[in-house]
Amino acid sequence: MTKPLPHRSPLWRTVALAALIGLPLSGAAMAQTLTIGVRAGPESIDPHFTATGTHAEALKHVFDTLTWSGDKLQIEPRLALSWKAIEPAVWEFKLRPGVKFHDGSDFTAEDVKFSIERIPVVAGPNPTTIYVRRVKEVKIVDPLTVHIVTDGPAPNLPNDFIRLFIVSHKAAAGLTKDNANDAFNTGKAAIGTGPYKFVSWTPKDQLVLERFDGYWGEKEPWQRVLRKELPNDAARVAQLKAGQVDIIVRAPASDVPTLKRDAKLTVATIDTVYVFNMELDMRDKSPQISAKDGSALPKNPLQDAKVREAIDLAIDRPALVEIAMEGLGAPANQLVTPDIAGFNKSLPPLKPDLAKAKKLMEEAGYPNGFKVSFSFTNDRLPGDRQVGTSIAQMLARIGIEVNANAQPGAVFFPARTRGEFSLAMSGWGTLTGEANYTLSSVVHSNDPAKKLGAFNVLGYKNAELDKLIEDAAIEMDEAKRNDLLSQANAIVAKDRPRLPILAVGSAWAMQKAKVTIRPRVDEDTLAMDIKPAK
Repeated sequence: MTKPLPHRSPLWRTVALAALIGLPLSGAAMAQTLTIGVRAGPESIDPHFTATGTHAEALKHVFDTLTWSGDKLQIEPRLALSWKAIEPAVWEFKLRPGVKFHDGSDFTAEDVKFSIERIPVVAGPNPTTIYVRRVKEVKIVDPLTVHIVTDGPAPNLPNDFIRLFIVSHKAAAGLTKDNANDAFNTGKAAIGTGPYKFVSWTPKDQLVLERFDGYWGEKEPWQRVLRKELPNDAARVAQLKAGQVDIIVRAPASDVPTLKRDAKLTVATIDTVYVFNMELDMRDKSPQISAKDGSALPKNPLQDAKVREAIDLAIDRPALVEIAMEGLGAPANQLVTPDIAGFNKSLPPLKPDLAKAKKLMEEAGYPNGFKVSFSFTNDRLPGDRQVGTSIAQMLARIGIEVNANAQPGAVFFPARTRGEFSLAMSGWGTLTGEANYTLSSVVHSNDPAKKLGAFNVLGYKNAELDKLIEDAAIEMDEAKRNDLLSQANAIVAKDRPRLPILAVGSAWAMQKAKVTIRPRVDEDTLAMDIKPAK
Protein backbone atom coordinates (compact mmCIF):
# COMPACT_ATOMS: atom_id res chain seq x y z
CA MET A 1 0.00 0.00 0.00
CA THR A 2 1.48 3.35 -0.93
CA LYS A 3 1.64 6.20 1.52
CA PRO A 4 0.48 9.67 0.45
CA LEU A 5 2.90 12.50 0.76
CA PRO A 6 2.38 14.65 3.87
CA HIS A 7 2.07 17.90 1.94
CA ARG A 8 -1.47 19.02 1.17
CA SER A 9 -2.32 22.32 -0.49
CA PRO A 10 -5.20 24.50 0.76
CA LEU A 11 -7.24 23.45 -2.27
CA TRP A 12 -6.75 19.78 -1.45
CA ARG A 13 -7.86 20.35 2.13
CA THR A 14 -10.98 22.05 0.79
CA VAL A 15 -11.72 19.09 -1.50
CA ALA A 16 -11.11 16.55 1.28
CA LEU A 17 -13.23 18.40 3.84
CA ALA A 18 -16.11 18.79 1.42
CA ALA A 19 -16.00 15.07 0.63
CA LEU A 20 -15.95 14.16 4.33
CA ILE A 21 -18.92 16.21 5.43
CA GLY A 22 -20.91 15.97 2.21
CA LEU A 23 -20.81 19.68 1.37
CA PRO A 24 -20.71 20.95 -2.19
CA LEU A 25 -17.35 22.29 -3.31
CA SER A 26 -16.95 26.00 -3.89
CA GLY A 27 -16.98 27.19 -7.47
CA ALA A 28 -13.31 28.17 -7.32
CA ALA A 29 -12.20 24.76 -6.05
CA MET A 30 -14.32 22.88 -8.57
CA ALA A 31 -13.23 25.10 -11.45
CA GLN A 32 -9.56 24.25 -10.94
CA THR A 33 -9.99 20.52 -10.25
CA LEU A 34 -10.16 18.10 -13.17
CA THR A 35 -11.45 14.61 -12.44
CA ILE A 36 -10.83 11.96 -15.10
CA GLY A 37 -12.43 8.53 -15.02
CA VAL A 38 -9.88 6.14 -16.51
CA ARG A 39 -10.18 2.44 -17.22
CA ALA A 40 -6.75 1.59 -15.84
CA GLY A 41 -3.90 3.47 -14.22
CA PRO A 42 -0.17 3.15 -13.64
CA GLU A 43 1.41 -0.01 -12.27
CA SER A 44 3.99 2.01 -10.36
CA ILE A 45 5.10 5.62 -10.25
CA ASP A 46 8.50 4.63 -11.64
CA PRO A 47 8.13 5.53 -15.35
CA HIS A 48 10.75 2.97 -16.34
CA PHE A 49 8.97 0.03 -14.71
CA THR A 50 6.75 -1.03 -17.62
CA ALA A 51 5.96 -0.09 -21.22
CA THR A 52 2.20 -0.56 -20.78
CA GLY A 53 0.30 2.28 -22.44
CA THR A 54 -1.90 3.21 -19.48
CA HIS A 55 1.23 3.37 -17.30
CA ALA A 56 3.01 5.76 -19.65
CA GLU A 57 -0.15 7.82 -20.13
CA ALA A 58 -0.45 8.55 -16.42
CA LEU A 59 3.22 9.34 -15.89
CA LYS A 60 3.49 11.75 -18.83
CA HIS A 61 1.96 14.25 -16.44
CA VAL A 62 4.86 14.01 -13.99
CA PHE A 63 7.86 13.14 -16.16
CA ASP A 64 8.88 14.70 -19.45
CA THR A 65 10.50 12.90 -22.37
CA LEU A 66 13.30 14.02 -24.68
CA THR A 67 10.99 14.04 -27.71
CA TRP A 68 7.21 14.22 -27.74
CA SER A 69 4.58 12.48 -29.80
CA GLY A 70 1.91 14.93 -30.95
CA ASP A 71 -1.78 14.12 -31.17
CA LYS A 72 -1.25 12.65 -34.68
CA LEU A 73 2.10 11.04 -33.72
CA GLN A 74 4.11 13.90 -35.21
CA ILE A 75 7.45 14.13 -33.41
CA GLU A 76 7.98 17.37 -31.49
CA PRO A 77 10.67 18.90 -29.25
CA ARG A 78 10.28 18.38 -25.51
CA LEU A 79 13.25 18.29 -23.16
CA ALA A 80 15.36 18.13 -26.31
CA LEU A 81 15.07 21.27 -28.41
CA SER A 82 16.80 19.75 -31.43
CA TRP A 83 18.57 16.61 -32.59
CA LYS A 84 20.65 15.47 -35.53
CA ALA A 85 22.81 12.55 -36.61
CA ILE A 86 26.36 13.94 -36.62
CA GLU A 87 27.80 10.54 -37.59
CA PRO A 88 26.10 7.36 -38.83
CA ALA A 89 26.04 6.01 -35.27
CA VAL A 90 26.04 9.20 -33.21
CA TRP A 91 23.06 11.45 -32.49
CA GLU A 92 23.46 14.86 -30.89
CA PHE A 93 20.63 16.16 -28.70
CA LYS A 94 20.53 19.79 -27.64
CA LEU A 95 18.60 20.12 -24.39
CA ARG A 96 16.12 22.78 -23.33
CA PRO A 97 17.69 25.37 -21.01
CA GLY A 98 16.11 26.66 -17.82
CA VAL A 99 14.09 23.50 -17.05
CA LYS A 100 13.50 22.79 -13.36
CA PHE A 101 12.65 19.59 -11.58
CA HIS A 102 9.76 19.68 -9.11
CA ASP A 103 12.24 20.00 -6.24
CA GLY A 104 13.76 23.12 -7.82
CA SER A 105 16.95 21.47 -9.10
CA ASP A 106 18.16 22.03 -12.67
CA PHE A 107 17.60 19.57 -15.48
CA THR A 108 20.89 18.76 -17.23
CA ALA A 109 22.54 16.21 -19.50
CA GLU A 110 23.46 14.20 -16.42
CA ASP A 111 19.77 13.37 -15.87
CA VAL A 112 19.47 12.15 -19.47
CA LYS A 113 22.48 9.87 -19.15
CA PHE A 114 21.26 8.56 -15.80
CA SER A 115 17.73 7.87 -17.07
CA ILE A 116 18.92 5.93 -20.12
CA GLU A 117 21.36 3.85 -18.13
CA ARG A 118 18.91 2.94 -15.34
CA ILE A 119 16.23 1.49 -17.63
CA PRO A 120 17.85 -1.95 -18.12
CA VAL A 121 18.37 -2.14 -14.35
CA VAL A 122 14.79 -1.48 -13.23
CA ALA A 123 12.52 -2.44 -16.17
CA GLY A 124 9.75 -4.80 -15.07
CA PRO A 125 7.30 -7.24 -16.70
CA ASN A 126 6.63 -5.29 -19.90
CA PRO A 127 10.17 -4.03 -20.46
CA THR A 128 10.88 -0.40 -21.34
CA THR A 129 14.25 -1.48 -22.72
CA ILE A 130 12.74 -1.34 -26.24
CA TYR A 131 13.08 2.45 -26.12
CA VAL A 132 16.85 2.45 -25.49
CA ARG A 133 17.90 -0.84 -27.10
CA ARG A 134 19.90 0.95 -29.82
CA VAL A 135 21.89 2.99 -27.29
CA LYS A 136 25.48 1.86 -26.82
CA GLU A 137 26.82 4.82 -24.85
CA VAL A 138 25.76 8.27 -23.62
CA LYS A 139 28.39 10.99 -23.68
CA ILE A 140 27.89 14.31 -21.90
CA VAL A 141 29.34 17.09 -24.05
CA ASP A 142 28.20 19.94 -21.81
CA PRO A 143 25.28 20.47 -19.38
CA LEU A 144 22.85 20.94 -22.28
CA THR A 145 24.32 18.63 -24.94
CA VAL A 146 24.47 14.84 -25.11
CA HIS A 147 25.84 12.53 -27.76
CA ILE A 148 24.04 9.20 -28.04
CA VAL A 149 26.28 6.52 -29.51
CA THR A 150 24.23 3.73 -31.07
CA ASP A 151 25.02 0.17 -32.12
CA GLY A 152 24.95 1.21 -35.79
CA PRO A 153 22.91 3.71 -37.81
CA ALA A 154 19.67 4.33 -35.90
CA PRO A 155 17.29 6.46 -37.97
CA ASN A 156 14.41 6.00 -35.52
CA LEU A 157 16.21 6.95 -32.32
CA PRO A 158 14.36 10.29 -31.86
CA ASN A 159 11.06 8.40 -32.30
CA ASP A 160 12.08 5.80 -29.71
CA PHE A 161 12.74 8.60 -27.25
CA ILE A 162 9.07 9.66 -27.08
CA ARG A 163 8.87 7.12 -24.22
CA LEU A 164 12.25 7.96 -22.69
CA PHE A 165 11.07 9.47 -19.41
CA ILE A 166 13.65 11.63 -17.63
CA VAL A 167 13.97 11.21 -13.88
CA SER A 168 16.14 13.17 -11.47
CA HIS A 169 19.54 11.56 -11.11
CA LYS A 170 19.69 12.92 -7.58
CA ALA A 171 16.26 11.71 -6.44
CA ALA A 172 16.59 8.24 -8.01
CA ALA A 173 20.27 7.62 -7.28
CA GLY A 174 21.18 4.12 -6.13
CA LEU A 175 17.74 2.57 -6.59
CA THR A 176 17.49 -1.05 -7.70
CA LYS A 177 14.73 -3.23 -9.11
CA ASP A 178 13.96 -4.30 -5.53
CA ASN A 179 13.47 -0.84 -4.00
CA ALA A 180 12.78 1.55 -6.90
CA ASN A 181 9.01 1.11 -6.93
CA ASP A 182 8.67 1.89 -3.24
CA ALA A 183 10.83 5.01 -3.55
CA PHE A 184 8.73 6.31 -6.45
CA ASN A 185 5.35 5.22 -5.10
CA THR A 186 5.85 7.06 -1.81
CA GLY A 187 6.93 10.18 -3.69
CA LYS A 188 10.54 10.24 -2.53
CA ALA A 189 11.92 9.64 -6.03
CA ALA A 190 8.89 10.85 -8.01
CA ILE A 191 10.58 14.09 -9.02
CA GLY A 192 10.02 15.01 -12.66
CA THR A 193 9.99 18.10 -14.86
CA GLY A 194 6.42 17.60 -16.14
CA PRO A 195 3.48 20.03 -15.84
CA TYR A 196 2.12 18.23 -12.77
CA LYS A 197 3.68 17.14 -9.50
CA PHE A 198 2.99 13.79 -7.88
CA VAL A 199 0.89 14.04 -4.70
CA SER A 200 -0.30 10.50 -3.96
CA TRP A 201 -1.28 7.22 -5.52
CA THR A 202 -3.54 4.47 -4.31
CA PRO A 203 -3.16 1.45 -6.63
CA LYS A 204 -6.34 0.50 -8.50
CA ASP A 205 -8.02 3.60 -7.08
CA GLN A 206 -6.70 7.09 -7.65
CA LEU A 207 -3.69 9.12 -8.74
CA VAL A 208 -3.58 12.68 -7.41
CA LEU A 209 -1.55 15.36 -9.19
CA GLU A 210 -0.94 19.04 -8.52
CA ARG A 211 0.01 21.72 -11.03
CA PHE A 212 3.74 22.58 -11.13
CA ASP A 213 3.87 26.33 -11.44
CA GLY A 214 7.59 26.20 -12.25
CA TYR A 215 6.93 24.21 -15.43
CA TRP A 216 8.90 25.38 -18.45
CA GLY A 217 5.93 25.17 -20.83
CA GLU A 218 2.44 26.59 -21.02
CA LYS A 219 0.72 26.96 -17.67
CA GLU A 220 -1.99 24.39 -17.12
CA PRO A 221 -5.54 25.55 -16.21
CA TRP A 222 -6.04 22.78 -13.64
CA GLN A 223 -4.68 23.26 -10.13
CA ARG A 224 -5.51 19.67 -9.27
CA VAL A 225 -5.96 16.54 -11.40
CA LEU A 226 -7.58 13.38 -10.05
CA ARG A 227 -7.29 10.25 -12.19
CA LYS A 228 -9.86 7.78 -10.84
CA GLU A 229 -9.55 4.15 -11.88
CA LEU A 230 -12.97 2.85 -12.87
CA PRO A 231 -12.37 -0.39 -14.80
CA ASN A 232 -16.08 -1.22 -14.98
CA ASP A 233 -17.53 0.48 -18.06
CA ALA A 234 -21.00 0.90 -16.56
CA ALA A 235 -19.53 2.47 -13.42
CA ARG A 236 -17.54 4.99 -15.48
CA VAL A 237 -20.64 6.01 -17.40
CA ALA A 238 -22.73 6.23 -14.23
CA GLN A 239 -20.21 8.47 -12.49
CA LEU A 240 -20.07 10.74 -15.53
CA LYS A 241 -23.85 11.07 -15.65
CA ALA A 242 -23.92 11.77 -11.89
CA GLY A 243 -21.33 14.52 -12.28
CA GLN A 244 -18.75 12.69 -10.16
CA VAL A 245 -16.16 12.85 -12.95
CA ASP A 246 -15.63 15.49 -15.63
CA ILE A 247 -14.58 13.18 -18.43
CA ILE A 248 -14.31 9.44 -19.02
CA VAL A 249 -11.99 7.55 -21.34
CA ARG A 250 -12.98 4.64 -23.55
CA ALA A 251 -16.68 5.25 -23.36
CA PRO A 252 -18.34 1.91 -24.23
CA ALA A 253 -19.40 1.79 -27.87
CA SER A 254 -22.86 0.58 -26.83
CA ASP A 255 -23.35 3.73 -24.74
CA VAL A 256 -22.04 6.26 -27.27
CA PRO A 257 -25.42 6.92 -28.99
CA THR A 258 -27.13 7.51 -25.62
CA LEU A 259 -24.32 9.71 -24.36
CA LYS A 260 -24.50 11.81 -27.52
CA ARG A 261 -28.20 12.45 -26.92
CA ASP A 262 -27.58 13.70 -23.36
CA ALA A 263 -27.78 17.51 -23.47
CA LYS A 264 -25.29 17.82 -20.58
CA LEU A 265 -22.60 15.76 -22.29
CA THR A 266 -20.43 15.75 -25.39
CA VAL A 267 -18.64 12.83 -27.04
CA ALA A 268 -15.38 12.85 -29.01
CA THR A 269 -14.23 9.86 -31.09
CA ILE A 270 -11.09 8.98 -33.04
CA ASP A 271 -9.52 6.07 -34.94
CA THR A 272 -6.43 5.00 -33.00
CA VAL A 273 -3.15 3.29 -33.92
CA TYR A 274 -3.93 0.34 -31.65
CA VAL A 275 -4.57 -3.02 -33.29
CA PHE A 276 -5.99 -6.06 -31.54
CA ASN A 277 -3.86 -9.01 -32.56
CA MET A 278 -3.75 -12.70 -31.64
CA GLU A 279 -0.42 -14.37 -31.01
CA LEU A 280 -0.08 -18.10 -31.72
CA ASP A 281 2.37 -20.28 -29.84
CA MET A 282 5.08 -21.74 -32.09
CA ARG A 283 6.96 -23.67 -29.41
CA ASP A 284 7.26 -27.45 -29.52
CA LYS A 285 5.45 -27.82 -26.23
CA SER A 286 2.55 -25.47 -25.76
CA PRO A 287 1.14 -25.20 -22.23
CA GLN A 288 -2.57 -24.71 -22.94
CA ILE A 289 -3.38 -26.95 -25.91
CA SER A 290 -4.73 -30.50 -25.72
CA ALA A 291 -7.05 -32.92 -27.41
CA LYS A 292 -10.70 -32.34 -26.60
CA ASP A 293 -10.64 -35.10 -23.98
CA GLY A 294 -7.73 -33.35 -22.25
CA SER A 295 -5.06 -35.77 -23.42
CA ALA A 296 -1.75 -34.56 -24.82
CA LEU A 297 -1.38 -34.03 -28.55
CA PRO A 298 1.65 -35.50 -30.35
CA LYS A 299 2.68 -32.00 -31.48
CA ASN A 300 1.65 -28.38 -31.16
CA PRO A 301 -1.02 -27.82 -33.88
CA LEU A 302 -0.26 -24.09 -34.05
CA GLN A 303 3.10 -24.92 -35.64
CA ASP A 304 1.16 -26.04 -38.71
CA ALA A 305 0.67 -23.20 -41.23
CA LYS A 306 -2.66 -24.74 -42.30
CA VAL A 307 -4.02 -24.53 -38.75
CA ARG A 308 -2.94 -20.91 -38.42
CA GLU A 309 -4.60 -20.08 -41.74
CA ALA A 310 -7.77 -21.90 -40.67
CA ILE A 311 -7.95 -19.82 -37.49
CA ASP A 312 -7.42 -16.68 -39.57
CA LEU A 313 -10.22 -17.63 -41.97
CA ALA A 314 -12.61 -18.45 -39.12
CA ILE A 315 -12.49 -14.87 -37.83
CA ASP A 316 -15.12 -12.52 -39.24
CA ARG A 317 -13.50 -9.13 -38.73
CA PRO A 318 -16.33 -6.95 -40.13
CA ALA A 319 -18.74 -8.72 -37.78
CA LEU A 320 -16.43 -8.06 -34.82
CA VAL A 321 -16.36 -4.37 -35.69
CA GLU A 322 -20.10 -4.17 -36.11
CA ILE A 323 -21.18 -6.33 -33.18
CA ALA A 324 -18.39 -6.53 -30.58
CA MET A 325 -17.17 -2.96 -31.17
CA GLU A 326 -20.56 -1.57 -32.27
CA GLY A 327 -18.93 0.23 -35.18
CA LEU A 328 -16.10 1.81 -33.17
CA GLY A 329 -13.14 0.43 -35.12
CA ALA A 330 -12.10 -1.04 -38.47
CA PRO A 331 -11.03 -4.50 -39.72
CA ALA A 332 -7.24 -4.89 -39.80
CA ASN A 333 -5.10 -6.89 -42.23
CA GLN A 334 -1.71 -5.92 -40.74
CA LEU A 335 -0.19 -5.31 -37.34
CA VAL A 336 -0.05 -1.59 -38.16
CA THR A 337 -2.72 0.84 -39.35
CA PRO A 338 -2.72 2.45 -42.83
CA ASP A 339 -1.26 5.75 -41.62
CA ILE A 340 1.89 4.06 -40.28
CA ALA A 341 5.08 4.18 -42.36
CA GLY A 342 5.81 0.71 -43.72
CA PHE A 343 2.14 -0.31 -44.08
CA ASN A 344 1.84 -2.64 -47.09
CA LYS A 345 -0.81 -1.21 -49.39
CA SER A 346 -0.90 -4.30 -51.63
CA LEU A 347 -2.18 -6.74 -48.99
CA PRO A 348 -5.90 -7.54 -49.48
CA PRO A 349 -8.58 -7.28 -46.78
CA LEU A 350 -9.01 -10.43 -44.70
CA LYS A 351 -12.31 -12.18 -45.31
CA PRO A 352 -13.80 -15.15 -43.44
CA ASP A 353 -14.14 -18.47 -45.25
CA LEU A 354 -15.50 -21.23 -43.00
CA ALA A 355 -15.58 -23.88 -45.69
CA LYS A 356 -11.91 -23.41 -46.51
CA ALA A 357 -11.02 -23.17 -42.81
CA LYS A 358 -12.67 -26.54 -42.08
CA LYS A 359 -10.91 -28.10 -45.07
CA LEU A 360 -7.53 -26.82 -43.86
CA MET A 361 -8.16 -28.24 -40.38
CA GLU A 362 -8.93 -31.61 -41.92
CA GLU A 363 -5.83 -31.51 -44.14
CA ALA A 364 -3.70 -30.67 -41.10
CA GLY A 365 -5.01 -33.76 -39.29
CA TYR A 366 -7.48 -32.06 -36.95
CA PRO A 367 -10.90 -32.72 -38.49
CA ASN A 368 -12.48 -32.59 -35.02
CA GLY A 369 -10.33 -29.72 -33.80
CA PHE A 370 -8.65 -29.51 -30.41
CA LYS A 371 -8.95 -27.63 -27.13
CA VAL A 372 -7.08 -24.43 -26.25
CA SER A 373 -7.20 -21.68 -23.66
CA PHE A 374 -7.48 -18.20 -25.17
CA SER A 375 -6.34 -15.35 -22.92
CA PHE A 376 -7.02 -11.65 -23.48
CA THR A 377 -7.28 -8.41 -21.53
CA ASN A 378 -10.58 -7.11 -20.21
CA ASP A 379 -9.59 -3.65 -19.00
CA ARG A 380 -7.06 -2.18 -21.38
CA LEU A 381 -8.63 -1.16 -24.69
CA PRO A 382 -12.26 -0.59 -25.69
CA GLY A 383 -14.05 -3.83 -26.51
CA ASP A 384 -11.20 -6.19 -25.59
CA ARG A 385 -13.44 -8.50 -23.58
CA GLN A 386 -16.22 -8.49 -26.17
CA VAL A 387 -13.84 -9.09 -29.09
CA GLY A 388 -12.04 -11.91 -27.29
CA THR A 389 -15.27 -13.63 -26.32
CA SER A 390 -16.62 -13.34 -29.86
CA ILE A 391 -13.45 -14.82 -31.37
CA ALA A 392 -13.77 -17.81 -29.05
CA GLN A 393 -17.25 -18.42 -30.45
CA MET A 394 -16.03 -18.05 -34.03
CA LEU A 395 -13.29 -20.65 -33.56
CA ALA A 396 -15.85 -23.12 -32.24
CA ARG A 397 -17.34 -23.16 -35.76
CA ILE A 398 -14.23 -24.97 -37.06
CA GLY A 399 -14.08 -27.43 -34.18
CA ILE A 400 -11.67 -25.61 -31.88
CA GLU A 401 -12.96 -25.73 -28.31
CA VAL A 402 -11.87 -22.48 -26.68
CA ASN A 403 -11.70 -21.64 -23.01
CA ALA A 404 -12.08 -17.85 -23.07
CA ASN A 405 -9.92 -16.37 -20.33
CA ALA A 406 -10.47 -12.61 -19.94
CA GLN A 407 -8.26 -11.01 -17.31
CA PRO A 408 -6.95 -7.63 -16.14
CA GLY A 409 -3.88 -6.31 -17.92
CA ALA A 410 -1.93 -6.36 -14.65
CA VAL A 411 -2.38 -10.14 -14.60
CA PHE A 412 -2.25 -10.77 -18.34
CA PHE A 413 1.02 -9.06 -19.27
CA PRO A 414 3.31 -10.65 -16.65
CA ALA A 415 1.87 -14.08 -17.46
CA ARG A 416 2.29 -13.42 -21.17
CA THR A 417 5.92 -12.40 -20.66
CA ARG A 418 6.51 -15.65 -18.77
CA GLY A 419 5.26 -17.58 -21.80
CA GLU A 420 2.25 -19.10 -20.05
CA PHE A 421 -0.20 -18.74 -22.96
CA SER A 422 -0.80 -20.77 -26.11
CA LEU A 423 -3.25 -18.36 -27.71
CA ALA A 424 -3.58 -14.76 -26.59
CA MET A 425 -4.88 -11.40 -27.74
CA SER A 426 -3.96 -7.90 -26.72
CA GLY A 427 -3.69 -4.48 -28.30
CA TRP A 428 -0.46 -3.02 -29.65
CA GLY A 429 -0.06 0.55 -30.84
CA THR A 430 2.66 1.66 -33.23
CA LEU A 431 3.37 4.73 -31.16
CA THR A 432 6.43 5.94 -33.07
CA GLY A 433 4.58 6.19 -36.39
CA GLU A 434 6.77 3.59 -38.16
CA ALA A 435 6.25 -0.17 -38.48
CA ASN A 436 9.77 -1.05 -37.32
CA TYR A 437 8.74 -0.27 -33.74
CA THR A 438 6.11 -3.02 -33.87
CA LEU A 439 7.83 -5.57 -36.10
CA SER A 440 11.14 -5.45 -34.24
CA SER A 441 9.35 -5.95 -30.93
CA VAL A 442 6.75 -8.63 -31.61
CA VAL A 443 7.73 -10.73 -34.66
CA HIS A 444 11.52 -10.54 -34.91
CA SER A 445 12.96 -13.65 -33.28
CA ASN A 446 13.66 -13.20 -29.60
CA ASP A 447 17.32 -12.20 -29.58
CA PRO A 448 18.55 -10.61 -26.33
CA ALA A 449 22.02 -10.09 -27.81
CA LYS A 450 20.54 -7.89 -30.55
CA LYS A 451 17.89 -6.48 -28.19
CA LEU A 452 15.18 -7.49 -30.64
CA GLY A 453 12.00 -9.51 -30.32
CA ALA A 454 11.53 -8.65 -26.65
CA PHE A 455 7.77 -9.28 -26.92
CA ASN A 456 8.07 -12.39 -29.09
CA VAL A 457 7.97 -15.01 -26.36
CA LEU A 458 6.23 -17.81 -28.25
CA GLY A 459 9.07 -19.14 -30.38
CA TYR A 460 8.42 -17.68 -33.84
CA LYS A 461 11.52 -17.37 -36.06
CA ASN A 462 11.95 -16.39 -39.68
CA ALA A 463 15.47 -15.52 -40.88
CA GLU A 464 14.24 -13.60 -43.95
CA LEU A 465 11.90 -11.49 -41.82
CA ASP A 466 14.63 -10.85 -39.24
CA LYS A 467 16.98 -9.57 -41.94
CA LEU A 468 14.37 -7.20 -43.39
CA ILE A 469 13.66 -5.77 -39.94
CA GLU A 470 17.35 -5.40 -39.11
CA ASP A 471 18.12 -3.80 -42.48
CA ALA A 472 15.25 -1.35 -42.04
CA ALA A 473 16.54 -0.41 -38.59
CA ILE A 474 19.80 0.97 -40.05
CA GLU A 475 18.53 2.28 -43.39
CA MET A 476 18.74 6.08 -43.32
CA ASP A 477 16.89 6.52 -46.65
CA GLU A 478 13.22 6.83 -45.73
CA ALA A 479 11.79 5.41 -48.97
CA LYS A 480 14.07 2.36 -48.87
CA ARG A 481 13.30 1.84 -45.19
CA ASN A 482 9.56 1.89 -45.81
CA ASP A 483 9.94 -0.62 -48.65
CA LEU A 484 11.82 -3.03 -46.37
CA LEU A 485 9.12 -2.70 -43.73
CA SER A 486 6.39 -3.25 -46.32
CA GLN A 487 8.09 -6.50 -47.36
CA ALA A 488 8.31 -7.53 -43.73
CA ASN A 489 4.58 -6.95 -43.24
CA ALA A 490 3.91 -9.20 -46.25
CA ILE A 491 5.88 -12.05 -44.63
CA VAL A 492 3.98 -11.65 -41.37
CA ALA A 493 0.72 -11.83 -43.32
CA LYS A 494 1.85 -15.08 -44.98
CA ASP A 495 3.35 -16.79 -41.89
CA ARG A 496 0.63 -15.69 -39.45
CA PRO A 497 2.59 -15.79 -36.16
CA ARG A 498 0.21 -13.04 -35.13
CA LEU A 499 -3.19 -12.34 -36.59
CA PRO A 500 -4.30 -8.71 -36.88
CA ILE A 501 -7.95 -8.47 -35.90
CA LEU A 502 -9.14 -4.88 -35.90
CA ALA A 503 -7.97 -1.33 -35.44
CA VAL A 504 -9.45 0.12 -32.27
CA GLY A 505 -11.61 3.22 -32.28
CA SER A 506 -12.02 5.14 -29.05
CA ALA A 507 -14.51 7.56 -27.52
CA TRP A 508 -14.38 10.10 -24.72
CA ALA A 509 -17.50 11.49 -23.03
CA MET A 510 -17.42 14.65 -20.94
CA GLN A 511 -19.37 17.34 -19.13
CA LYS A 512 -20.27 19.82 -21.87
CA ALA A 513 -20.28 22.83 -19.54
CA LYS A 514 -16.87 22.10 -18.06
CA VAL A 515 -14.35 20.53 -20.42
CA THR A 516 -13.26 19.95 -24.02
CA ILE A 517 -10.60 17.55 -25.26
CA ARG A 518 -8.20 17.23 -28.18
CA PRO A 519 -8.24 13.45 -28.87
CA ARG A 520 -5.01 11.64 -29.65
CA VAL A 521 -4.59 8.70 -32.04
CA ASP A 522 -2.52 6.87 -29.40
CA GLU A 523 -5.54 7.13 -27.05
CA ASP A 524 -3.54 8.88 -24.33
CA THR A 525 -5.85 10.96 -22.15
CA LEU A 526 -3.75 13.81 -20.83
CA ALA A 527 -4.85 16.69 -18.65
CA MET A 528 -2.68 18.83 -20.93
CA ASP A 529 -5.11 18.14 -23.80
CA ILE A 530 -8.22 18.87 -21.71
CA LYS A 531 -9.24 22.51 -21.42
CA PRO A 532 -12.08 24.29 -19.63
CA ALA A 533 -15.15 24.71 -21.80
CA LYS A 534 -15.67 28.27 -22.98
